[in-house]
Amino acid sequence: MPEPQTAGGADVTRPSPARLYNYYLGGKDNFAVDRKAAESILAVMPEGRQVARENRAFLRRVVRHLTLETGIRQFVDLGTGLPTEGNVHEVAREAASGARVVYVDNDPIVLAHGEALLARDDQTTFIGADMREPEVILGDPRLKALIDFDEPVAVLFVSVLQFVPDDEEAAGLVRRFTEAVPPGSRVVISTITGTGQREDKVETITAAYANSTAPAVLRPRERIERLFGGLDLVAPGLVPAPEWHPDVRGETGNGTSWVLAGVGAVA
Repeated sequence: MPEPQTAGGADVTRPSPARLYNYYLGGKDNFAVDRKAAESILAVMPEGRQVARENRAFLRRVVRHLTLETGIRQFVDLGTGLPTEGNVHEVAREAASGARVVYVDNDPIVLAHGEALLARDDQTTFIGADMREPEVILGDPRLKALIDFDEPVAVLFVSVLQFVPDDEEAAGLVRRFTEAVPPGSRVVISTITGTGQREDKVETITAAYANSTAPAVLRPRERIERLFGGLDLVAPGLVPAPEWHPDVRGETGNGTSWVLAGVGAVA
């Protein structure tokens, strides 16, 4: 039986970054169009699944670190993607039972899965919105009900800013959310990079995402650094994702350099 053209309001005639990521991680919430695009990338970039796992491992480590080392108990996860093992609220609550999390995504399938997962969780909510509309997100009553902007907040841009091709717009989003949170907050960024990678791989990835619901850009390192604006990068700075505090829970720093990751402190 052919797959539907839409599913829960989602366009399944084109690949979706959330569903591609789900496929790389071994998930089942994807369609034939996503699998075809993913396999075209994996054909020239066989380490693609490892890259996705490394990025996900970074997310778990950074949430754990911020909860344990900085005492942050509030997280806003922008472009969260499909729920999978080690979601932000699960990781944070391993260290702090009262951690509060707001997830944001504009993919209807992500929204449906997220709402089902969090149906009975009054310390976590899911907002169906585009991260490129910060005023909509910051003004949402559900966010205001959970996030106390008098206390530090962690804002997570994990593997999402590559889907904002314009550098000024991407930096502006980081700046706007930074302005909304108090001193002591943290801004987390991880994003795929073309620096040090083979040109044919970069071209294949770019072409695959050009036909998706959200085209991607593989920024060089210096342009990624500028996304942090005036934020103070905390140690170890902007590094390949596996190298960001790799000693936590025995995870090693051996891995790829496709994803650069860092954390900025709000002064």
